[in-house]
Amino acid sequence: MFSLHTIDSSVAEWKKILRKNFTRIGELADFLELTNEQRKKILFHPNFALQVPYRLAQKMAKGTLDDPIFKQFIPLQEELVKNPLFIQDPVSDLFFQKESKLLQKYEGRVLLMPTGACAMHCRYCFRQNFPYSTKKSMEEEIRKIAEDSSIQEVILSGGDPLSLSDESLDSLLSSLSSIPHIRRIRFHTRFPIGIPERIDESFLAVLRKVSQQIFFVIHCNHPRELDEDFFVRLKQLQLMGCIILNQAVLLRGVNDDEATLIELAKMLANHGILFYYLHQIDRVQGAAHFEVDEKKGAWLIDRIAQHLPGYAVPRYVKEIAGEPYKTML
Repeated sequence: MFSLHTIDSSVAEWKKILRKNFTRIGELADFLELTNEQRKKILFHPNFALQVPYRLAQKMAKGTLDDPIFKQFIPLQEELVKNPLFIQDPVSDLFFQKESKLLQKYEGRVLLMPTGACAMHCRYCFRQNFPYSTKKSMEEEIRKIAEDSSIQEVILSGGDPLSLSDESLDSLLSSLSSIPHIRRIRFHTRFPIGIPERIDESFLAVLRKVSQQIFFVIHCNHPRELDEDFFVRLKQLQLMGCIILNQAVLLRGVNDDEATLIELAKMLANHGILFYYLHQIDRVQGAAHFEVDEKKGAWLIDRIAQHLPGYAVPRYVKEIAGEPYKTML
């Protein structure tokens, strides 16, 4: 049965890059050349720790707080503003737990969370308060999936499943591949946005062993997050037959304007990546300053549709706890 391995025989290049992440706010503020006045607006001791890949920090404009990548990852004093509509578990994850690392919200598919680790911490993360299990074994989770023949798809999330070593992923995917009724395996990941080197030959070799259809849902909110390194790495997945989708969260001051979303949709379409969902923000505590009015969101979708073919236009959705599918807006 599957268990997480904690020791690799060698250190992969992506792990070396991961160690360069900014985890101290003062060091990142210095790197971005922020003034003392600008630093007063930063929350230096947030409950949700800082985690920013060096690649993304390099893309942030220096000397300003008004940068769409900066706003996604750096905690600001605005997180302390209380709003009764914004709560710790906005999508009721805990209610849908089948095991400590297994959730089921929708028919025919389950969410498996093998790790709570991420390559980056988004300030609007709806799962930032989730009590991730520290147990290494996933024997019970795999058993429950194997016993329920109605489950055809396993979604690997977390955390970020690409935070796991290739050895651990190989073991996990082998267990899932051996279950006859599993037809699709889906990765939800933001890792390649910050560290595209994660899609290396070792990882591709792991995926080649999987007989099921593999999907990757990438999370990118702004066109400046994308670059040629990212697209080159994702092309390797596409050439293997993996289907690549993108989902974004509509964020005030980040991507709530038509030019940004149209550019993002164009860049994705030009590289064969379908813009799957534009999410209304999940109302997690501390993220109220990101919320965009739903009427504006619908207007933005209309503007995208006027400029691009239907396959490049995302569906505007939000998650309502207890509903059997995402609610279209």
